[in-house]
Amino acid sequence: MADPYETLLKKAYEHVTEVSESSERFTIPEVKSYIEGKATVFENFREIADTLRREPEHLMKFLVGELGTAGKIDGTRAVFNGKFDPAQFTAAVKSYFDDYVLCSECGRPDTRLVKDDRILLLRCDACGSHRPVKKRKARSEDANKGLVEGKIMDVMIQSVSKRGDGVAREGKYIMYVPKSKPGQTVKIKITRISGSIVFTERA
Repeated sequence: MADPYETLLKKAYEHVTEVSESSERFTIPEVKSYIEGKATVFENFREIADTLRREPEHLMKFLVGELGTAGKIDGTRAVFNGKFDPAQFTAAVKSYFDDYVLCSECGRPDTRLVKDDRILLLRCDACGSHRPVKKRKARSEDANKGLVEGKIMDVMIQSVSKRGDGVAREGKYIMYVPKSKPGQTVKIKITRISGSIVFTERA
């Protein structure tokens, strides 16, 4: 017969490992933003930072780098120079979540950012794993990939957007391709680039 203490201890450890829901059920609030003059207000910025359990300043630094602009935190909001649509913020927040929140081993968001000998690590409280946080390339390096307006290229459609456009990825860029379906390889022409969002037409 098992020792009662050992049985209770085993149950306790089983409970501890289930820190929270998996990433599939973990929901980041929908981005609420609006354009105000020549700036864009990210209305629920603080709510999203709190949901991700990260310092607002750290998230802000990442977003201005992704969007290639300047900005500031204003109470519970964040204000960015330039005009951006919610899809651009959503894509940038998703990139932040993948890089700085999601555990690549167990798929849970129960992580912390810690420094070990000046190396930034993502440590998971659910499974105990840790990994270095990948340092993203500077925007000038991304520009060398040659994504410019007017360029014609072939892309693989990976999914469909809510509006029904095909969605492809090129590095950190999300490309919207009209009249296309997942699995297709199509020739497109880039019509507009806005931050990490690329609009195209069939070539």
